Amino acid sequence: MQVRSPFHPPPQCVKVKAMSFPRPNKVYTEAELYEYAVGALGRRMRTVAELKRLLRQRVEADTEFGQTLVELIIRKLKDQGYLNDAKYAAAFSSLRRDNEKFGRMRVVTDLKIKGVHGEVIETAVSAAFDEVNEEKQARAFLHRKRLRKPQDQKQAARIFRQLTRAGFRPKTIFTILKKWDVDEEMLTALEGEAPE
Repeated sequence: MQVRSPFHPPPQCVKVKAMSFPRPNKVYTEAELYEYAVGALGRRMRTVAELKRLLRQRVEADTEFGQTLVELIIRKLKDQGYLNDAKYAAAFSSLRRDNEKFGRMRVVTDLKIKGVHGEVIETAVSAAFDEVNEEKQARAFLHRKRLRKPQDQKQAARIFRQLTRAGFRPKTIFTILKKWDVDEEMLTALEGEAPE
């Protein structure tokens, strides 16, 4: 009796290349789409734009029926208070300020990426950052990232770039670097990198 290895198929097995068939798109009813949207909002807060993107993937968004269905679900969620960009922006701004220690410009940029309108962003970010001392916030960010006083020009440039990405104004960054006694020549070089 011949013992066959479990790793080799029996000789009579022929490998057939699997053919891929396009999966038919499931057509969602209004109730199913609403349930999906509530589930998505239950997992985490979302903006109107983010939820619309998710819902459009579930319907034929290029058809009038699909567009109408998405708008209907969005309207229903807004009316029920489940979807509110102003509340989202306020919570997002506060969390990014307190947990991540980001600056105002970074929060504004992130909210724009998420599809929140300019007026809503301005209101939420102003409420979150008006009482914040930007230099203290930048120092808290440095502490959170465990960044210390730079020992050379390369480290100073690295800190400058990280603070810029974190959303702090060049004026604040230069104030911190000057207090750390970074030489004037390096500061002048970094001014060329500062965003307008």
